[in-house]
Amino acid sequence: MDALKAHDPAHIGAYTLLARLGAGGMGQVYLGRSPGGRLVALKVIRDEITDHPEALARFRREVETVRAVRSAYTANLIDASLDSTPLWLATEYVAGPTLARAVAEHGPVPAGSALRLLAALAEALASVHAYGVTHRDLKPHNVILSPRGPLLIDFGIARGAADTALTRTGLTPGTPGYTAPEVLTREQVGPEADVFALGATVAHAVTGRAPFGGGAGHAVSYRVVHEDIDLAGVEPAPAALIGECVAKDPGRRPGLDEIIARCAVTSALTEDPYYARLAGQGEAAPQDLPAAVAAGLVPPGHGARPVASQPTVGPGYTPTALPAYAPTLALSGPTAVPARPPARRRTAWIVTLAVAVVVGSGTAVAVRTWGGQEQQAHGGGAAPSASPVAQGKPPAYIEDNRISRDYWLLSDDPDEAAHGIGKCTLIGAESPPYDVQTSVRDAVDPESATVRTKVKISFRFKEASWLSEKPAPYYVSVGVKPAHEIDSDTGRPFDTLMESKNIGYTSKPVDAYRAGDDSGFVELTYPDDFHKHVEGRTWNAIPVTNDPGDWTVVLYHVKSSPTDYQSFGCTGFRVGSS
Repeated sequence: MDALKAHDPAHIGAYTLLARLGAGGMGQVYLGRSPGGRLVALKVIRDEITDHPEALARFRREVETVRAVRSAYTANLIDASLDSTPLWLATEYVAGPTLARAVAEHGPVPAGSALRLLAALAEALASVHAYGVTHRDLKPHNVILSPRGPLLIDFGIARGAADTALTRTGLTPGTPGYTAPEVLTREQVGPEADVFALGATVAHAVTGRAPFGGGAGHAVSYRVVHEDIDLAGVEPAPAALIGECVAKDPGRRPGLDEIIARCAVTSALTEDPYYARLAGQGEAAPQDLPAAVAAGLVPPGHGARPVASQPTVGPGYTPTALPAYAPTLALSGPTAVPARPPARRRTAWIVTLAVAVVVGSGTAVAVRTWGGQEQQAHGGGAAPSASPVAQGKPPAYIEDNRISRDYWLLSDDPDEAAHGIGKCTLIGAESPPYDVQTSVRDAVDPESATVRTKVKISFRFKEASWLSEKPAPYYVSVGVKPAHEIDSDTGRPFDTLMESKNIGYTSKPVDAYRAGDDSGFVELTYPDDFHKHVEGRTWNAIPVTNDPGDWTVVLYHVKSSPTDYQSFGCTGFRVGSS
């Protein structure tokens, strides 16, 4: 729990803000107090992503899912605002540390307690699955150890269990180390993937280590697909059951009812002395504004009185009892989740991505990490590294000296295509130091799903924009690659069309931490800011109208020379006819 900052609002809707609870990929989470005195966790969506249709769909899906899933194992929805900015949702505030924090501060969970935790989490997942919903991002950061039992949080990428395809072409839901192999290699998500994440989560709890090691996201994902989970030192009984939960073949994983039965628990998790100590480690929350001010969580005089606000998702809060966990195999009948809202027209959009490749699978994997504080999944990752030229000047350009098989293609799904959403295959990528946000839009008509004239391309390192001190320089050049090989004499495709296999036209390398605007975004205009450099010769970038089709935009980390660079992010755009 952290103090509010000067730029934080004093009120959201009718709720008075008392503290910061954390930050996620989509927004900030605050501790709030209703006019009647109820404490809530308020997730507020960042202004800069409210125009991105996929982000909005994700947020609306989270509201719908939390509203639909009324369970003893989830934090229930109280209120939300979906129609005007800032967009937000309020769930009941639950005291208690996350499993990730508890393990980090107190070490591995004893085997007996771990089996009770496994049974409790399996029952929690079963209660969610009974509503026809898969969680898709179960991990230690998304489990709260409440005095009433463990609760699942963050349903932002949850979906109906029957909806097994990815929510967005080219983006894999979940977190490296907890995302199942079939999600990484076949882009399929189902209840079995939640079982895999359950096993990985409890493996972290019982070992205190990242289940498939630390490091770059693509390296962790490779180990998920090809190597065994780390269960060294774990007692045989929990090790065997966890190992079956994380079987590479989803068909060999046990069902949730089998997991609960094999845990053979005879008492509630809340009666476990070790769990009780962990659950009691939650920070004491201030109950009102004077208490928050006294605790130093709210600056004196911060903000004004709230304006009356009415809930936007239906009738007022209906209390839902949260009994302590007790083992049972009974499941309630499934309830349909509300349908996804109609797609909106594409506006200037922002995508959060950290791009990697699962070696041997032949599938490009873009990993979304929700929450900058969870970089590289529970420790083991290296600190962000600067360019080798950090203390000097970067090269003035990068040279087109290699074959590039990085391609972006517009989605075949009509709704996604209407928003300019597509799939990017990135070959030979390195992991960026922070999550990357990119925006690609027509310079004249930002709401157009296609580009017709010039292109505005923006990027930033998301978490770096929040740092009080900038890291050492990290130089970036952006490459824009037409759909086809271009004849340098005519500036148009050859008569016999050939797929482009070079890096295309590139921008001057800049320090991504210092070259941006106040929000950290570096903005470029194609073709004005782009050229091709080959063996000492330079060509101006061609107009996009010279080659209608799918263009690829690649971000390169530039190192010690014009030929020393590596890709770390990819997006693209469709060029329409003029």
